[in-house]
Amino acid sequence: MERLGTGIGWRPEIAEAVERMPGIDWVEAVAENLCPGHLPESLLRLRERGVTVVPHGVSLGLGGADRPEEARLTALAERADALGSPLVTEHIAFVRAGGPGTGSPVLEAGHLLPVPRTRDALDVLCANVRAAQAALPVPLAVENIAALLAWPGEEMTEGQFLYDLVDRTGVRLLIDVANLHTNHVNRGEDPARALDELPVEAIAYVHVAGGYERDGVWHDSHAHPVPPRVLDILTDLAGRVRPPGVLLERDENFPSAAELEAELRAIGEAVEKGAAGAAGSTAVTPLSPSRPDGAPAPVSEAARERLGRAQTALLSALVAGTEVPEGFDMVRVGVQARALAAKRASVVAKVAPELPEILGGDYRAAFLAYAEARAMSGGYRRDALDFAAQVLGDGGPEDARARRRLRRWWRDRAAPTPPSRLTRATRRLLSRP
Repeated sequence: MERLGTGIGWRPEIAEAVERMPGIDWVEAVAENLCPGHLPESLLRLRERGVTVVPHGVSLGLGGADRPEEARLTALAERADALGSPLVTEHIAFVRAGGPGTGSPVLEAGHLLPVPRTRDALDVLCANVRAAQAALPVPLAVENIAALLAWPGEEMTEGQFLYDLVDRTGVRLLIDVANLHTNHVNRGEDPARALDELPVEAIAYVHVAGGYERDGVWHDSHAHPVPPRVLDILTDLAGRVRPPGVLLERDENFPSAAELEAELRAIGEAVEKGAAGAAGSTAVTPLSPSRPDGAPAPVSEAARERLGRAQTALLSALVAGTEVPEGFDMVRVGVQARALAAKRASVVAKVAPELPEILGGDYRAAFLAYAEARAMSGGYRRDALDFAAQVLGDGGPEDARARRRLRRWWRDRAAPTPPSRLTRATRRLLSRP
């Protein structure tokens, strides 16, 4: 694989600034936010200038108990083709759980959740990665994620888990040094040990991002400046192998272009510092991403079922208020549950900006109350509709004009699906004068 160089996460809010930034060799775009037939003009202009664009998926759930959905794999492949990308990336995470055999409906986290580092989870992950590799037109790289909580009874360290994954599948790694820092604060895991155990020659590229600490918990926000401790981990990594690419991620609270460019310079300096410290040592040449030869090793249905039940129990505790599974830190589960609900409220406000406009200062409290009692099961747009239906079903908003606006908004967007009891109640309300 060609060296990518210096990159930044492309987001619509900073698209113009990214186009003007000097020294940008490549960008990464969230795959689910792109439509192959209607790519943003900004990305097309970057492509015309020779800037590489990598689609970064967030919804496959490769670490989940179920096999990757064919439609999601097809969509990711289409985006890689449309962008002429040299590879695609996803996460080592689960994002949904439940369904047949778990005693629960399918639940969505709306976020990336950690998989247990167990043999069962590794077997399932390897099978899912091999399925994704077979369906994609370009190589796949997978990212280590940040975690607020740890699974009980884990059998491997993160480095060992990733080493075995690469050994068994040939998949490349997207190493997020900010996530290594997050797991150091939240789980007591030593970033240097993780780097010692990683197959660094399998690194496709590196993510760098910011966050913040509150009450002893590090939140990987992607909305704050990159802290020195994250740059130190990047320097350590660059002292072991020259990463083919390094990318700055920023998703919210976007600063000025000058501040982003200053962060990119600091990232470059951290890489050069690591490379200088490694002068005289044997350089490791990153391997080209590839699919392994041979048929994938089978994974037992029993392993999938065990993993599915475990992930469903945890996700249900996080988003549906059920009992916390044995062995988990209840405080950390509570922190994660609140973080999921807060993110859910923020994303719904983005996909349906009319809702916070209509509800004003009452939006966030009303949404968090709704989320506490109702898990997400149909994506964020469906969540926005269900939230509005519940507000109307409860008789709100109090202001008559806001109530009429919310009724019109819901009526204009309600999907043509068989109505639930809540939907029928809402429609009765809509028929009132």
